Amino acid sequence: MLYPQRFSQFTREHADTVAALLCGLLLFLGWFALHLGALGLAFLLLPAAYVIGGYESAREGLTTLFKEKELDVDLLMIVAAIGAASLGLWRREYHLIIDGAILILIFAISGALEGYAMQRTERSIRGLMSLTPDTARVLLQGREEEIPISQLKVGDEIVVKPGELIPTDGIILSGYSTLNQAAITGESLPVEKTVGAEVFAGTLNGYGALQIKVHKPAQSSLIQRVIRLVEQAQTEAPPSQEFIDRFEKGYAKVIVVAGILLATLPPFIWGWDWETTIYRALTFLVVASPCALMAAIMPTLLSGIANGARQGILFKNGAQLEKIGQVRAIAFDKTGTLTTGQVQVFQVVSASEYTYNDVLKAAASIESSSEHPIGKAIVQAAGDLDWVAAIEVQAIPGQGIVGIAQEQQIIVGNAIFVQQYVTNLPEELREIVQSLEQEGKTVVWVAKNPSPLFERGAEVMGVIAIADQVRVEAAATISRLKKLGVEQIVMLTGDNQETAYSVAKAVGIDRVYAQLLPEDKLDVIRRLQQQYQTVAMVGDGINDAPALAQASVGIAMGVSGSDVALETADIVLMADRLEKIAVAMHLGRRSQLIVKQNIVVALSFIMLLLVGNFLGNINLPIGVIGHEGSTVLVTLSGLRLLK
Repeated sequence: MLYPQRFSQFTREHADTVAALLCGLLLFLGWFALHLGALGLAFLLLPAAYVIGGYESAREGLTTLFKEKELDVDLLMIVAAIGAASLGLWRREYHLIIDGAILILIFAISGALEGYAMQRTERSIRGLMSLTPDTARVLLQGREEEIPISQLKVGDEIVVKPGELIPTDGIILSGYSTLNQAAITGESLPVEKTVGAEVFAGTLNGYGALQIKVHKPAQSSLIQRVIRLVEQAQTEAPPSQEFIDRFEKGYAKVIVVAGILLATLPPFIWGWDWETTIYRALTFLVVASPCALMAAIMPTLLSGIANGARQGILFKNGAQLEKIGQVRAIAFDKTGTLTTGQVQVFQVVSASEYTYNDVLKAAASIESSSEHPIGKAIVQAAGDLDWVAAIEVQAIPGQGIVGIAQEQQIIVGNAIFVQQYVTNLPEELREIVQSLEQEGKTVVWVAKNPSPLFERGAEVMGVIAIADQVRVEAAATISRLKKLGVEQIVMLTGDNQETAYSVAKAVGIDRVYAQLLPEDKLDVIRRLQQQYQTVAMVGDGINDAPALAQASVGIAMGVSGSDVALETADIVLMADRLEKIAVAMHLGRRSQLIVKQNIVVALSFIMLLLVGNFLGNINLPIGVIGHEGSTVLVTLSGLRLLK
């Protein structure tokens, strides 16, 4: 029973190929029967070839005609083939029936080849869906139990053994290993992972066993978001394809009207006989159909999307692949984009009557209640010190944080914020802070008030300098983008001027906008669009989302990026690797070039075949070969982007 099941599955998956093969076999047998004079057998075999080879095209053409009230190229092909057969029967010139069957066969072969090409592209992308196992090994009361991925809950602890796929995103609780993340992030080398590191579903565990805590629902994992975005990219047509689709509908109507005129007027104008007239009209229907033009765009863009996915670049749809190749200006967020976003304490400077530990302990006591990266860096730096968490903590976004620790009010924040609570800022610390900020460091002031009842009268304990490391690939990426011809590269940040200019100088950006709120970033993008039209924005945070949405092309960092940024962006860099922006731009430009080449080839074939038809130098089979050959040619041309 196994072989019939496999055969049935093969015929379902390769229906176009099976139909083309059967059509070819029946055509050959029908042609052979005609040559032997067995007309009865031939008239059984050839109609069967017509039906099997042309069924799918006829179904699609009639569906478009009756449901959408539109004509398409599938119906034109069928009309041409049936017209040739009818003319052959009327004039008893049976070679015309063979010509019509050849038209059906070549159209069926073309459809099978195009289907194969598109399946290859789709397989390259949808291979992601096979990257996650169906079950996970969960620890339940000390025992390992396998459960379906869909039943995993936040907080579950799972075990992944060496050589197994990670079933869902999570945080390592124990163990050390190297993970192959190439399928998700495009990184070619395995990445070392240990306790506290985040792991992604679909990545391959190396030599070490890992115990992982699930920190987000399975359906929210990075790989599942990728799959959803890929499905979206498959269904959304870019503007160029929508234009071609609209063009096809009007073009098909013109072809039908022109075909009717060519089938009726030449005998009265040029004195053609009716057989020649109808034959040329049928050939015209074939060679003038825009099949190659229809195949000029989507195979190319889908191939580019597949290529990008393999390199850790996720295009949400073909429109963004087109637009990234047209970008003339790019705006970069600073923190988490040009920098790693993993800040750490660089220096602690205390006032004369306090020590290093005093400043760090006071700041840690209040920052332990904060989720801000600076607060986490301070708490991490004070990890070995003895401090008590503050109470009644209040954070003022973008300014600072206050609270009560050991019956004293603690204030941590920027100079403007802290000045609301202190009588003055020590001059010696001002000079140090100015020097640190010129080096690109972010500085927070730490002050305390002996009594929590008084808002003013606090004294400064010291300052803490925080440093965010510039990504190692940032400077090379900016240089590469300039070589690609990007006219304007700017940096947008909410940070202070000194820090912003320090980072910009390090990476080679000349134009900086600092101390921006989210709406300010949006305004800058709008101004850039007025000057440069197509503008890209690269960011990772919630505050970047408005600018990402406004930009012609929004690019989000896939690992460090917030969910809002990922949903808003048009392109996602799965491994947070900035150099992939240049790769994406190159893919976009190549796709535009190939699309233009395909359109030129398609239109050239149509023109040559039309001229040949009117000069009487081609017959119906040659017209079919030229027409369908050009369609296959541009489809295969589009697949060049898979390499």
